[in-house]
Amino acid sequence: MLLDRPVYITSKGITELEEELAFLRTVKRLEIIDRLQEAKGGGDWMDSTEYMLIEEELAFVNGRIQELEDMLDHAHLIGTELDASIINVGDTVIIQDSEGKIEEYTIVGIAEANPSVGLISNESPLGSALLGHTINDEVLVKAPAGEIRYRVVAHT
Repeated sequence: MLLDRPVYITSKGITELEEELAFLRTVKRLEIIDRLQEAKGGGDWMDSTEYMLIEEELAFVNGRIQELEDMLDHAHLIGTELDASIINVGDTVIIQDSEGKIEEYTIVGIAEANPSVGLISNESPLGSALLGHTINDEVLVKAPAGEIRYRVVAHT
């Protein structure tokens, strides 16, 4: 995955990506290589399903290492230098839908997104629709399920 855009991320997110990258490079990848060598030494390794599965696991880990390196190379630290009156990446937003239901989300970069804990990507339909708005704005979100209207109640 070669990125051609910045990856918006918090300092905590950068630390987490760096920790995962270090683990994959120094522990996981070496464990897989050791298992690969063991499988190779076990006789007819050219026809071994185990050997092929280990090779696939190594390819997956190598791909994840490349992905993490690419994200870190394009990391753009979410900072406080942005206009505080409008919703930016890094802000926590409280919104209300047309039925009065209140929801709270923090807009983060795609590398940190986890909607189940209220972290939505700036590239998601809701996250991108909220960017640039202010308190009391009505926001129309074009979601896969259709258009949804929200009102911005607060943001920090």
